[in-house]
Amino acid sequence: QYVPVKGDHVIGIVTAKAGDVFRLDVGGSEPASLSYLAFEGATKRNRPNVQVGDLIYGQFVVANKDMEPEMVCIDSSGKSSGMGIIGQDGFLFKVSLGLIRKLLAPKCEIIQELSQLYPFELVLGMNGRIWVKAKTVQQTLIIVNILEACEYMTAEQRKQALAKLSGT
Repeated sequence: QYVPVKGDHVIGIVTAKAGDVFRLDVGGSEPASLSYLAFEGATKRNRPNVQVGDLIYGQFVVANKDMEPEMVCIDSSGKSSGMGIIGQDGFLFKVSLGLIRKLLAPKCEIIQELSQLYPFELVLGMNGRIWVKAKTVQQTLIIVNILEACEYMTAEQRKQALAKLSGT
């Protein structure tokens, strides 16, 4: 089970709207809250269009055992910096926190190698959730399968698998 940490970027699923606050399932023991004002450009009049079931990529600003975890979709200067509502037509899946850390490492070979296969969009949450979208459903699922298998492959096995796929 994921334990929210202040500063972690995670993918949450909107489970409820309660007044000015959205409730998000982040894979922890309790839901996180997200204010409608915690989006770039949001005001009392200009609210973000967030629906139950939407995927949100955000960051924890409050995360300790005595308080409900609280998320925002803006950085300290009020910019979205890539955070916010994630597109509808991708694929969300879960991996171990160890694999997420590996993928988030700078100069991650896995992602570099995959990006030579097909163009795709990728969102990695520290809570073990990954959202991926390629041009076609088939390409998306191939990337999902490779990412899931990466946990148990050596770098050499991974290179062989990718070589088979790219037909070289």
